[in-house]
Amino acid sequence: MAIKKLYQGETSPIMATLIGSFPHKEADEALDLIFKYTPQIPSWPQLPKRDFREGMVAQFAEGLPCIRLGKDGIYLDESDKDRELERFYEDIITQDPSDFKINEDFAQGLWRFSERLERCDLSEVKFIKCQVTGPFTFAASINDSQGRPLLHDAVFMQVILKGLSMKALWQIEFFKRFGKKIILFLDEPYLGAFGSAYTALNREAVVRDLREIISVIKSQDVLVGIHCCGNTDWSIFTEVEAIDIISFDAFGFLERLILYAQEIKEFLERGGLLCWGIVPTQGFSSKITKDLLLKKLKDGIIAFKDKGVEEGLVRERMLLSPACGLGSLEIASTIPILTLLRDLAQDLK
Repeated sequence: MAIKKLYQGETSPIMATLIGSFPHKEADEALDLIFKYTPQIPSWPQLPKRDFREGMVAQFAEGLPCIRLGKDGIYLDESDKDRELERFYEDIITQDPSDFKINEDFAQGLWRFSERLERCDLSEVKFIKCQVTGPFTFAASINDSQGRPLLHDAVFMQVILKGLSMKALWQIEFFKRFGKKIILFLDEPYLGAFGSAYTALNREAVVRDLREIISVIKSQDVLVGIHCCGNTDWSIFTEVEAIDIISFDAFGFLERLILYAQEIKEFLERGGLLCWGIVPTQGFSSKITKDLLLKKLKDGIIAFKDKGVEEGLVRERMLLSPACGLGSLEIASTIPILTLLRDLAQDLK
């Protein structure tokens, strides 16, 4: 599980990080903000407004068999299915992450982030954060020729699990030269629909597939987080023992998470971390103040305490972030959101 203790001393600030995307078209503009406002856990920015290939599904589709990017979106082309699958599994057998490299056309922010790390002072950096789209969100976004999501195709679900795990391993290999602990997030907004009438996902299958992809990623010395910005059955994540960090929308769904206080308690006690997405990204306005968010955080800590989760444990196992990625916002909104995030991390001691 995660490291035993994040913070030493009562005056240590809570560390803050980010969830993937930025609205900028130039990576360096986003990186200036990342290193200014989240210097302890910087991350590479996804830039969906720069290029459609930087969307959270397209970005990791490069090189996967039969998956194509076209003017009308992402689609499946099975015209040469057997040959493409054979070649894909040959690459999987070799276990060479370089076969699953993410090229700069698909992730300018990743490559510029690497260049920035090479030339800047890393003394303040505690972790490097990377991300890959989770398998359920990825599979739900691509349909077969009959219009059915790949979630329900056993062959391509395995392709997605294995392909995304190798995309994660390539990132880990790419960034480990900087000598910092790496955090790898699986971004799973689709699992916000788990348990609703809108998805027929089976709990056993979700837990099984998460265990499969995370076991591959955890073969390296990394922390694995999972981010879901909607409401879900949070116990599906606490049941996957190898998950180190659960990232949630604390502004919108804190009360729902507290319903799982016993599962969260066990998760924290075995070394897990909660990443509180406390600064809202959707509907953000000047009415969202630091005092309002501090009160929400403290009320949440007290609510966990009332459910039997020790206050010190909650604080010790806490990270902060925005509720979700910033990619859909206007650039002008990013600085007030990041300023609040930084100030909350400093004040919540």
